[in-house]
Amino acid sequence: MKKNVFVIFFVFCGTLLGKASDLPVYSIFNQSGKPVTFKKMVAELQKNDVILFGEYHDDPIMHWLQVRLTRELHARETRKLILGAEMFEADMQDDLDRYLKGETDEKTFKREIRSLWPNYATDYKPLVEFAKEKSLPFIATNIPRFLASGVYKYGFESLDTLPESLKSLLPPLPMPYDASLPGYKAMLDMMGGHGGPNLPKAQASKDATMAHHIVRAIKMYQEASLFIHYNGTYHCDNFEGIQWYLKQYEPSLKVGSISAVRQADVKKLEKENIGKAHFTICVIEDITRTH
Repeated sequence: MKKNVFVIFFVFCGTLLGKASDLPVYSIFNQSGKPVTFKKMVAELQKNDVILFGEYHDDPIMHWLQVRLTRELHARETRKLILGAEMFEADMQDDLDRYLKGETDEKTFKREIRSLWPNYATDYKPLVEFAKEKSLPFIATNIPRFLASGVYKYGFESLDTLPESLKSLLPPLPMPYDASLPGYKAMLDMMGGHGGPNLPKAQASKDATMAHHIVRAIKMYQEASLFIHYNGTYHCDNFEGIQWYLKQYEPSLKVGSISAVRQADVKKLEKENIGKAHFTICVIEDITRTH
């Protein structure tokens, strides 16, 4: 508890000090690399059907902005919000729903969920609690990790023989897959070839499943809605990953994306970070991490 309070206090003080001493801890840029305000980003993003909020999982500024963005979009009351996250796997949906409806308490929720992320309390609980407070849907979108592990070991073929109860958690099989996408190719290069061709396939199985559940939820809630999805930035950088699969499953959806980057200087976006998403949040690289 003391650690969590310290992190929150540090971020708050850091923001104030940043204003006082002209040491900003983050900046927001548009797709062309020009600085924009938070208000401008919100106004543009609310025009979409889906917002993919790419994050670094251990970055307190990203998580603070996720809550701010969600609260701001809800306050505008232009679209009904649906929340969803990589951090919850599809087979956790029933347990998550029971907690959101108040049918179970937090202690039971934590016991029932197979494996909450270690930074849940500081970084994702505020989003879940907001959904609960406002009676908003919160969708568990990710592929169960043991299924993604099977793809990593044996390829997409590992999914073919699953029982229907598990296949129901996945998009229709076979999943579309393009090994030539730069993000998947870069993953192999980054790992020096370790993991072989199944490594990006495992990543693709996550991207595809998250996209599938986003589309499914939008169709389930018939009224005009805006789906905000929280995921690691690598799942949506350069308009690939989840966004590529959204185009395969529902091409008519308008998708807005946010990318996360870290730099020593946040006043100007470095060339290699320009154009990764519709908006890029650049955070000072030595910010204290949440875990």
